[in-house]
Amino acid sequence: MTDEARTLIEAARKAAQNAYAPYSNFAVGAAVLLSDGSIVTGANFENASYGLSLCAETVALASVSAQGRFADVVAIGVIGGRIGHADTDPISPCGRCRQVINEAAQVGGRDLSIYCSGATGDEVAEHKLSELLPHAFGPADLGLTGNRP
Repeated sequence: MTDEARTLIEAARKAAQNAYAPYSNFAVGAAVLLSDGSIVTGANFENASYGLSLCAETVALASVSAQGRFADVVAIGVIGGRIGHADTDPISPCGRCRQVINEAAQVGGRDLSIYCSGATGDEVAEHKLSELLPHAFGPADLGLTGNRP
């Protein structure tokens, strides 16, 4: 495992401790690496209406955008598992999150590395976003180029 992957997975595990997941009991943490080496984290945030729940990746990327740093995303680490269980199998971003990650990738002009792990496992799967979401639709398809749409 690379140092970058290890750092992001550890930050994501720490973030998952703050997940608000009373309905699914499935905690997810995400850590976003920015071009200056800083890391922004997020945890899933559920809602009784289910549809208003937010994934950890979306929370982290919204925070990055709020800082004006959306074009600076370099890589993302994601972990998840059932609360109170020793889940070791790597998880990967859901389809909605893959689309949100694609927005950051296209705005920044990078094919982002996505590091995936289980809540307690040592196994880390590395994927490029283009592998997880081939033929993605994004800002470029709307004629928007450069660092900001």
